[in-house]
Amino acid sequence: MKKHLYLLLLLFSTAVFAQQKQVITSIDTLKNKIGAEFKLSIKTTVDTSAKVIFPNLKNIGALEVIHSYPIDTVKLDSKYELIKKYGLTQFDSGRYVIPSIKIFINSKPFVTDSLLVEVANVQVDTLKQKMFDIKDIAAAENPMGDWCKYLLIIALIIGIGAFIYWFIKKRQEKKLQAEIIKTPIEKATTLLDTLEKKELWQKGEVKAYYSELTDIARNYIEEAIEIPAMESTTSELIQGLKAASVKKKMTLSQEIIENLERVLKQADLVKFAKSKPLDFEITEDRNKIQKVILTLDDSIPVEVEVEEDMLLNEAQRQKQIQIQLKKQRKKRIVTALASVFFLLFAVTTFFIITKGFDYVKDNVLGHPSKELLEGEWIKSEYGNPGIVIETPKVLQRVDLTKTLPKDGMALIKEMQSFAYGSVFDQFYVMISTLKFKQETQIDLTKSMDGILQSLEAQGAQNMIVKQEEFETKEGIKGRKAYGTFSQINSLTKSSVKMYYEALLFSQEGGLQQILLFHEEGDKYGDEISERVLNSVELKKAAQ
Repeated sequence: MKKHLYLLLLLFSTAVFAQQKQVITSIDTLKNKIGAEFKLSIKTTVDTSAKVIFPNLKNIGALEVIHSYPIDTVKLDSKYELIKKYGLTQFDSGRYVIPSIKIFINSKPFVTDSLLVEVANVQVDTLKQKMFDIKDIAAAENPMGDWCKYLLIIALIIGIGAFIYWFIKKRQEKKLQAEIIKTPIEKATTLLDTLEKKELWQKGEVKAYYSELTDIARNYIEEAIEIPAMESTTSELIQGLKAASVKKKMTLSQEIIENLERVLKQADLVKFAKSKPLDFEITEDRNKIQKVILTLDDSIPVEVEVEEDMLLNEAQRQKQIQIQLKKQRKKRIVTALASVFFLLFAVTTFFIITKGFDYVKDNVLGHPSKELLEGEWIKSEYGNPGIVIETPKVLQRVDLTKTLPKDGMALIKEMQSFAYGSVFDQFYVMISTLKFKQETQIDLTKSMDGILQSLEAQGAQNMIVKQEEFETKEGIKGRKAYGTFSQINSLTKSSVKMYYEALLFSQEGGLQQILLFHEEGDKYGDEISERVLNSVELKKAAQ
């Protein structure tokens, strides 16, 4: 029989096989303190097609129903075992009768047993009990955690990138608009109007005003008449203009040439001799330049282009504009993305310097174990004999009965198992309980060896094992094993080193087992394991 028992301990399977043909009533304790919870359980075994109705109650006798737990359903071959639990409490001391409750199975009433419970006062010795002041107001936790701040930072960085894109686009559009002016005369007249709007000489910036004014005239002459006006001195420019007028058969009066020369010399005096013309002289010089430009433009002979050439030139111009627009769009996107990546890099570097690389990795990039640790934990009771435990997630019932040998199953009266994750996840926890049909003396050390052999059978390699005695807060003694092992990651095919802890207890013909492991070096996994094991409460086996 012991041989079969150890074979069962190599497997982590759970399912309930005890069959009931009547309604069974039980309660977790008959004595409790004021305000504490009694858990009333009603269990029945029915056919899979049966319709069972449990009452929805607010009070059961003098006790208040503080929680109506979901019905726990276990499939037993062709039957279902249904367990309904009610959480009861009472805020006055005394003895109370939990009366019979009527449930209906296929419209037929069945009555539960009545129970007597006792509620005791909580004794407080104010002479020995240390008194404390009222605690300060605690700040409410942010339901989104630190992610809210990170999302705001990311949104801000994206907003900055979008603003940079928009700003560059506006500047490029303005520049392109200036570049696609059709003729030199349009460009010159537009620049003269822009110069006047700046009001440079009115602000005392006479030198800057004359510099821009003469540059407009020189640019026009260079583009329209095709002589190197920008690099020429005043005298060279005048000589070049006279020669060009003869070559291009331009009709220019002596007055126009003299006015241009006079303004250019005036500008030279302002720029190099710090001359300060009077206001009316500045205005006259501006009018002279405008008249010179308009006169020069009128005197340039007009060449009649063939219609086909005009269409070709327009098509080429439009093509050049589209090419330039694509280049500008690409430049805007590259600049905006580069700005965003630079800001992300700067923010990340700042956090690495101030908080450390682990902080950035865990809080910005994310860490599965950290999310489990900081999530909402669940405290619940599993199995029979019951194990009350607090876990990051609700443990799901698992059924591995198909993996058990038939001769081994013949020894078991009841068997249950619950787990979160899988043996290949970064964090895994499993609870198993079982009861035997016959009372058996169990050697926990050998049973623990069987559990460790089971881990090796499932792929654990290079196991390091340490065993010691373990005692719960209630004084129940058991066996603890812990250490490390290596396993192959099914996705990356690389070896991962895991840390494990296993607890095993034997009570009144039943076994209670807790197994958990996580990646070695995971500080959040260590904190989860410690919190889980510190929360363990063991219940006595139900008969």
